[in-house]
Amino acid sequence: MSTATRTLLVLRHSKSAYPEGAADIDRPLSARGQRDAISLAAWIADQGLIPDLVICSTAARTRQTWDLISDRLAMAGENEVVRYDARLYDADPATLVAVVRETPASAGIVALVGHNPGAAELVSSLAGENGLGFPTSGAAVIGVRGGWDRVAPGSGSLDGYWTPKGGSGVTGG
Repeated sequence: MSTATRTLLVLRHSKSAYPEGAADIDRPLSARGQRDAISLAAWIADQGLIPDLVICSTAARTRQTWDLISDRLAMAGENEVVRYDARLYDADPATLVAVVRETPASAGIVALVGHNPGAAELVSSLAGENGLGFPTSGAAVIGVRGGWDRVAPGSGSLDGYWTPKGGSGVTGG
C-alpha cells in the first residue's frame, strides 16, 4: 500500500434556479450560482488543486458548475478527464466512498462534484469534521492517506475549505 497522500476535492454544486416544471435533476444554475462557481474556480487555482480526474453527478447544475470551473482552470478540451456518474445524484456517503475507491491509482488530485447532504456527510465521514458548513459552491480539501482503493471512514484529514461567503482556510493536514 502506498503511503502517499492523495487529495480529494469535494465540491457541492453551485446555487440552482427553480424553473417551473423542471425536474430536480434538470435544474440549471441561477445567476448567483454562476458567479459563485467562477469564484470557486479562482480559489481552486490559487490553491493549486488542478484535478487529474473529475467525477461529476449527471444533474444539470453539477455539470454546469464543473463546466464553469474547468473553463477558468483552462482544463476544457483534450486534457480534461471527467467521468459523469449517475450514482452521485442523491448519493449517501457509502455510495460516494465506493465511487472514490474506483479511482485509478495514477490520479493524485480528484474532484468529486455532487450534492448535499451526501457531500457534507462524506467530508464528515472521511475527516471526522462534524458541523462544517457546506453551502452551495462549498469546497472541502480532504487529504487521503494511501491509495484510493483504501478510502474509508476516518481515512482522511480536512486540509482546507472554501465557501462563497468568504469562509476559507487551510488546516495544514
